[in-house]
Amino acid sequence: MRRHLILTFIVIALAARVSAQDRLDRDKLLFFTDSAGKVQPVKTVADWEKRRASIRETMQTIMGPMPGKDKRCPLDVKIEEEVDCGKYVRRLISYQSEPGMRTPAYLLIPKMPDSKRKYPAILSLHPTNAKGFRVTVGLADTMNREYGVELAERGYVVIATPYPQLSDYNPDLKKLGYQSGTMKAIWDNSRALDLLDTLPYVKKGQYAAIGHSLGGHNSVYTAAFDPRIKIAVSCCGLDSYRDYMGGKIKGWTSDRYMPKLLEYQDKLDQVPFDFGEILGVIAPRHVLVVAPKKDDNFRWPAPPRLSRARRRV
Repeated sequence: MRRHLILTFIVIALAARVSAQDRLDRDKLLFFTDSAGKVQPVKTVADWEKRRASIRETMQTIMGPMPGKDKRCPLDVKIEEEVDCGKYVRRLISYQSEPGMRTPAYLLIPKMPDSKRKYPAILSLHPTNAKGFRVTVGLADTMNREYGVELAERGYVVIATPYPQLSDYNPDLKKLGYQSGTMKAIWDNSRALDLLDTLPYVKKGQYAAIGHSLGGHNSVYTAAFDPRIKIAVSCCGLDSYRDYMGGKIKGWTSDRYMPKLLEYQDKLDQVPFDFGEILGVIAPRHVLVVAPKKDDNFRWPAPPRLSRARRRV
């Protein structure tokens, strides 16, 4: 009996060791799981695509599935208001982001001396603020947050979208079939890029996304799922889920973010993906992560570590 117990313990220990060896490390991206379930080093682009696909799949276990073609209905763009702002025109528009759901946005269009020119376009994503998508287009009293205005004045076409459940944009996430506000935001942003694709004065299919705080991680999340974003800029927008607020991950778990992350509040080492992997998914497209040392929300030591993992990709 004693010998049987000892053998059982040995088998359990070996199984745990194999499991640990075969688990993908979130900070070492150049490994993937083969068809036999074994962890292998990435040696080719095809190998990396397997790891990239697995990261996206894991993100969707927490965020919910990325909508498919059934939600990519006609945009039916409507202009609600137009204002001459000197160097550019600001339009308040709305578009059909999915069947039965209209999403507002601001479109900033530089005044164009050359009607034949195609202009670069940028998705401008706002921080957490009661004014929502009005912030980046200069319609809120927020110093240094009007980056949509600055970009329009420099000659970029800018589209500024709202984040779900902020300001007066309150889609019924459950009724629409979303598990998180994060995925609804990603979908709305992707549809905003569809809208840019329709504009005759825009360089199609090559966009940037920029945002501060909430807008910072929103830009990175969207770039992970939409390859049309060639440059993503995140200011004060991310660290590691494992490091966030000293391990207090609850801030990520409201309905407008990712409620399923609450399951990991006491086991952060088991959160199934992290920002280093998300940044890796975006590679080789460009990402700028601005991480100030005195940010009291996202801690600065994590982004350099996450960026090192991405650079290897």
